[in-house]
Amino acid sequence: MENSTLLSLANNYGCPLYVYDAERIIFQYNRLTKAFAGNNPLQINYATKALSNISVLKLLKSLGSNLDCVSIGEVLLGLEAGFEPKRISYTPNGVSMKELEEVQHLGAKITIDNLYTLRLFAEKFPDASVSIRINPQIMAGGNEKISVGHVNSKFGILKQHMEEVHRIVEETGINIIGVHMHTGSDILDVDIFLKGSEVLMGIAKEFENLEFIDFGGGFKVPYKEGDKSTNIELFAEKFKLRFSEFCEEYGRNLIMVFEPGKFLVSECGYFLAKVNTIKPSTNIVFVALDTGFNHLIRPMYYNAYHNITNISKPEGKEKKYNIVGYICETDTFAQEREISEISAGDILCFHNAGAYCFSMASNYNSRYLPAEVLFYKGKDYLIREAETFKDILRNQTKIELPL
Repeated sequence: MENSTLLSLANNYGCPLYVYDAERIIFQYNRLTKAFAGNNPLQINYATKALSNISVLKLLKSLGSNLDCVSIGEVLLGLEAGFEPKRISYTPNGVSMKELEEVQHLGAKITIDNLYTLRLFAEKFPDASVSIRINPQIMAGGNEKISVGHVNSKFGILKQHMEEVHRIVEETGINIIGVHMHTGSDILDVDIFLKGSEVLMGIAKEFENLEFIDFGGGFKVPYKEGDKSTNIELFAEKFKLRFSEFCEEYGRNLIMVFEPGKFLVSECGYFLAKVNTIKPSTNIVFVALDTGFNHLIRPMYYNAYHNITNISKPEGKEKKYNIVGYICETDTFAQEREISEISAGDILCFHNAGAYCFSMASNYNSRYLPAEVLFYKGKDYLIREAETFKDILRNQTKIELPL
């Protein structure tokens, strides 16, 4: 998106502000489906947790996407966005039986990732059809907090526990229609995906009634100039051949499922913030913004890199700055980052702000959540209003204790 367009949106809606380029989402979705098109049916389950605004969900529905949901709230959002229950896959971790029962009654597809829950669910719903999440015991991902397929991860059933899975199936009659894995996020190496796929297909052979195999997501996207990303086309070329061979061995075609989140929405997002103050220190210049980790926590939580540009003065002389927020704790977005010379009142733009940015935001320090805008073919659409003080008080009750 052009700087002039982003500045216009900042002036119209105020800062801080999240802006999403719908055409980028469409491009990424079409790129993925084109790469994996072939003899076997393909199903894309968008990872709702990446960016869960209902208007974004409706956009992805119009493209043909299904949903991957990890909570009852996300399932309800999907239904509200118009998805049929059968197009929603529910892949939670550590949830209560009560929540699983609610989702079962709503009709979404359920994936279970531990033996204890599988047995409880199977005894309650012996006629149900579910998938199971496998832990492939592979360490992969851009950060230890987003590596979820290694042996010490809380996610998935270990392959050495498959004997117990078969015992539960035999004793209850529950039908296993899919196997699932998700190794991690920001995975660059195509061979890591292929290695995990081999583990999953090896386990899939143990079940006779499969309809699909869900290979998860985790494709890496570029965050800065010169940054590498997953070669989707290369992976698809290798993977499709291997999956076709597997289906021939299995005896019928299964649906190949992927559940991308960041790949579809990361690059569509722009987070705009205004400079409050410039504070020189001994050998550091601090730039304080009208935002903090309450709105964008990824740099502090994951040590994630977001390219930051001064869209008010993009051609200015570059200087080094520490970009910080207004939260009453250390909330540093970037250290000694070279950015076009910054003045108070300038608008800074955080790129790659579509995935796990607004969806991880909070009201910490009693700050308001910002507005969200969807931009498509030259027109902007407000898809979430900025919060006000009334939103902070909503659901709170005032009482007077009898002291």
